[in-house]
Amino acid sequence: MGLRPLDLSNWFESDHGVAEEVDEKHRLLRDRRNEVVGLLDSCRPAAEELYGMVLEHLSRPKVAAVDHPLVDASLLVPDDLCIMERFDDEWRLSGAVVAFPSRWYLAAKMGRSLDEIHDVVPGYETQLASPVNAFFNRMTPERSVWRLNWSLVDSPELFLPPSHRRPPDDVEEWFFRVERQTLRVLPQTSAIVFTIRTYVRSLEELLSSSADYGTSLLLALDTAPLETLEYKGWVGVADRLRDRLTVN
Repeated sequence: MGLRPLDLSNWFESDHGVAEEVDEKHRLLRDRRNEVVGLLDSCRPAAEELYGMVLEHLSRPKVAAVDHPLVDASLLVPDDLCIMERFDDEWRLSGAVVAFPSRWYLAAKMGRSLDEIHDVVPGYETQLASPVNAFFNRMTPERSVWRLNWSLVDSPELFLPPSHRRPPDDVEEWFFRVERQTLRVLPQTSAIVFTIRTYVRSLEELLSSSADYGTSLLLALDTAPLETLEYKGWVGVADRLRDRLTVN
């Protein structure tokens, strides 16, 4: 799972991209709200708690939410915010504002359990389902974590709903997408908040800036199972990358 202890002072990263990403959230909430917001009635107490915690973290004055508290909280940070609640001994997604999905629809995930959310991920059922569920059950407010998840995509857009993936053409047309994810238990409601901060950089830019990056990426692609390559749309990408590294 690649989990690391989270320093709560760094719950949300602050950098030059924050204002631009929050502006993009405002646009998406205005133009595509049904695609980026999912709210079950049960999530409101946790959303109110989360909103207060985000205001406190950012040293903002405590004010009442204008919209749903989860929506208001999401507009304070560049991260996507998801609330998981435990029902019938399963952790289920009960509330989310996901402005920057990576090839998935939020509506298809709402109300679903961890296992159901990840049922399309190769190897999840056999390798990760049990440890992920066990970890969620063991989490406490004193134990917050973060991890990184990466992918190669054919678009620099942060809002990336499902679509037919293009064949792997030139390396110049591919992008490296990284998600910084955090997990934290809300102490009053015992819900778990899952945050996602998304970064996208041109693959060509990264290859030009570091020889080690290309070598490491090629190793990851060469050793990935075929089912993963097919699921990610990466079949043929390693050969294209190898050609690029050989030429340069």
